[in-house]
Amino acid sequence: MPPVPLPPPPAEPDGTGWAIIPLLTFGLGSPFSFIYAAARTRNWRQPAAGAGYGLAYLGIFFGLFGSGDAAAVALGMLLMITMWVTTSVHAFAIRKQVYPRRTPRDRANDHAIEIARYRRALREQARALLAQDLALANELCIGRPDLPRAYDDGGLIDVNHVPAPTMALLPGMTEEIVARVIRVREESGGFVSAEELGIDADLSPDLVQRIREYAIFIR
Repeated sequence: MPPVPLPPPPAEPDGTGWAIIPLLTFGLGSPFSFIYAAARTRNWRQPAAGAGYGLAYLGIFFGLFGSGDAAAVALGMLLMITMWVTTSVHAFAIRKQVYPRRTPRDRANDHAIEIARYRRALREQARALLAQDLALANELCIGRPDLPRAYDDGGLIDVNHVPAPTMALLPGMTEEIVARVIRVREESGGFVSAEELGIDADLSPDLVQRIREYAIFIR
């Protein structure tokens, strides 16, 4: 059964909203912007920049605007405009570091991981249902992808009942191993666990570990 498709991931932020803060606040919000950038990127040069901008603004306000001197105030206004431009340009320059864009391959890999986790959760749910209500599990054909059914058990396979082509879907199961397992199954009447399967059918520990995730044993 093919994996159940997940909803498409939400659009990724491009950092424009963050980078525009210094521009919208006349540069006054830049210290907070760069501290946030440091927390997001773990690059501690950013809070140093934010602290430097903050100290520069304090110096302008208290050292120049607070002096009452017209020339100092004019210089302060010029420095404010310079700081405004500088902080805005700086924020946009590091925007892609703060909000790196993932490649299509990265997004595809993340989607594949989410599908695998989702199907693992389906298997866990189906195993719990099997332990609680065997009759219902049989009615839902848990572990029987060879039969018509509507229930998605995440890829479980009932080793005690499936035919050879279905058993071959288990990871690492070659044609020779499948034939051996079915022969032992017919002789013994079935298995109770992956460990017993490994012992009775002479499977390697590595193969037993690989099929454990998908195999169930309904008696």
